[in-house]
Amino acid sequence: MVDGKRTSVELLHDVPLFGGLSDDDLQRISLLVTAKHYPKDSVVVSVTDPADALYVVAEGEVKVSLWSDTGREIILSTLSEGSFFGEMSLIDGEPRSANITCIQDSLILRLGRREFLQVLRNYPGLSINVMTEMCVRLRRADESIGNLALLDVYGRVARFLIERAEEEGEDVPEGVIIRKMPTQQHVASRIGTSRETVSRALSEFQRRGFIEQRGKALLVREELDVKSVSRAR
Repeated sequence: MVDGKRTSVELLHDVPLFGGLSDDDLQRISLLVTAKHYPKDSVVVSVTDPADALYVVAEGEVKVSLWSDTGREIILSTLSEGSFFGEMSLIDGEPRSANITCIQDSLILRLGRREFLQVLRNYPGLSINVMTEMCVRLRRADESIGNLALLDVYGRVARFLIERAEEEGEDVPEGVIIRKMPTQQHVASRIGTSRETVSRALSEFQRRGFIEQRGKALLVREELDVKSVSRAR
């Protein structure tokens, strides 16, 4: 057992990277994997670390971020259960491109560089899975760059909420509930603004009836869209 609840094979079975492999294949790969628990706010990988492994988020959530010269954190993305990171450095041999920090207590699987390349040789189909995920991330990066260039800050906050609702929301009659709403500082670091600006935008959205705070959760109504918030001020 890895965490007292699920075996390595069961954990790998939920990772899209290893989609299409049989239980026997996953069993063989599990012998090459090590697992480690990381508490909230702990750093899994930093830009100063050697590029020596692929990592998989088996449980929990992590953020991908950089720090500016002035000490400001810029969050590039968040990765939840089933996601992997570290593959770029293993492929191109370049240094790590970002820091990976746990947003919550997480269980991370590690596959060393030599073992990772061995797995790709033994299961060529996984290369397609890696390339597919890299294409998805590239498209998201392009979209993020476009949002920064074309949307005002209220539009960027709205876009963040809409995407979060689509990815993790729960449909209810009034709209979509986001159960695990990140902090305002997290949102600000993700979209390139200040926490105070995010707070003002959320207050305005709530005043207009686009969103509704429900304890720690947030209800996002269908009326919230980028065009509507651009007229909200």
